[in-house]
Amino acid sequence: MQTILVIDDDAELRDTIAAMLEQEGFRVLQSDDGRTGLDRALTTKPDLILVDLRLPGMSGVEICKQLRAANVRTPIIVQSAVGDEVDKVLLLEIGADDYVVKPFGTRELLARIRAVLRRTAPGSHKVLRFGDVEVDIERRVVTRKKEDVRMTPAEYNLLIYFLQNSDRALTRDMILNSVWGYESFPNTRTVDAHVVKLRQKLEPEPNVPRHFITVHGVGYRFLP
Repeated sequence: MQTILVIDDDAELRDTIAAMLEQEGFRVLQSDDGRTGLDRALTTKPDLILVDLRLPGMSGVEICKQLRAANVRTPIIVQSAVGDEVDKVLLLEIGADDYVVKPFGTRELLARIRAVLRRTAPGSHKVLRFGDVEVDIERRVVTRKKEDVRMTPAEYNLLIYFLQNSDRALTRDMILNSVWGYESFPNTRTVDAHVVKLRQKLEPEPNVPRHFITVHGVGYRFLP
């Protein structure tokens, strides 16, 4: 049975999440403040941590930083409220594996939890390849023709989303919600600009893309 630690000072929400997770077969631990939550994360070694951004005692950001500084690789999903001034890219850079924005549906949260657990399961370290490109998921390293390709966090996260959803027609809104979050980048042109960057860095002929294909009237499709 996998264990999930929920760190949130909202008792009602915490209990709702715990009930949902227990119904799905998870063991749930709870903490209502940041410092206690960090201690429990270090001592109980859960399979995943769900942590609120704003907490008494210690923020969710600081919990992420301290766990990663202690070389704890437990996957972390951060919760943030609508209107919170939070840089999603920063969260990923300091070690969070994903984030959800309140209010969220329990089905969405469960899907994200399962996706993160699959991605971070022992033995899941792998290198994905397409064309002359290799992507080392665990090390977050992209190479082309054995040469490192420098990518921004947003470009890398978009690439991973494409790899995880290959041969699917993806709307710009789907991509925005999954990679950036609607509240951060409401302009779908953000997606177009980043797809152009991926083509320039990873396509043999950026003007005649083989992998990052435009689906007219819809969005994009990634073909490995």
